[in-house]
Amino acid sequence: MGGGGTMGGKGDGSRKMAAAALAASSGSGGSRQGAASPACFPALLLLAALSSLLQVSAVEVYTPTDFSVENGTEAKLPCTFTSTEVISSSASVAWSFQGEGSSSPISFFYYSNGKAYPGKSTQFDDRSTWAGDLNRKDASITIANMQFQDNGTYICDVKNPPDIVVTPGKIKVRVMEKGNLSVFSLTLVLGVTGVGILVLVFVIMLIVCVMIRKKNSKKHYSGDPDIDARLGM
Repeated sequence: MGGGGTMGGKGDGSRKMAAAALAASSGSGGSRQGAASPACFPALLLLAALSSLLQVSAVEVYTPTDFSVENGTEAKLPCTFTSTEVISSSASVAWSFQGEGSSSPISFFYYSNGKAYPGKSTQFDDRSTWAGDLNRKDASITIANMQFQDNGTYICDVKNPPDIVVTPGKIKVRVMEKGNLSVFSLTLVLGVTGVGILVLVFVIMLIVCVMIRKKNSKKHYSGDPDIDARLGM
C-alpha cells in the first residue's frame, strides 16, 4: 500500500512537471510572437496612409489652353471646376500670373466667402474683378484694359475643403493689336473651312470611283465562271 502510494506520488509529480514544461514552452512561443509583431507596424502604417489618400477627393479645374484678346479691351478669363463636395463658405479661388520670361507667378486676385480681394501693388490694380459664381462652379474673372505687358500665363486655383487636391488650370493669354484678332480669326476660319472642303471632295471622288468600278465590273461579267476567272472577275 505504501509502495503504491509512493508510485502514485511519483506519477503525479511527473505529470505536473510535464504540464509546467508545456506551459513554459507556450509562454516562450507567445513571447516570440509578441517580439515579432512590431515587424508588422510599417505595413500597417503604409496601409493606413494609402487608405487616407484614397479618401481625399479632388477638385477638377477646366480652362482653355490659349486665349487671345485685343489690346485695350476687357478680357473675361474663363475657369470652371467640379467638386464632389457641396460648395461651402470655405471654398476659395486664387488667380496668379506668370509673365513671359518670368520664373515664378505672382498672386493678384483672391475670392472667398462672397468677397473679392484684388491684389495690391501689381500690374492689375483696379483692373481685375470677380465674374464667377461658385454655386455654379464658375471661378472666372475679368481684366479691364488689357495691355501687351499682360501677355503670359494665368493660373486658376480652386479649393473646396475637404476637396483640397487640385491641379490648377492654366491659360496662355496673347494680347494682340486691335484689328489683328479679327484677321487672325478670319484666317483660322478660312483655313478650317478649306480643309473641310478638301476632305469632302476627296470623299465624293472616292465614292464615284467605287461606283464606276462596280458598274464596269457588271458590264464585263459574262456569266461563265471559266471566262470570268480568266478576266479576273
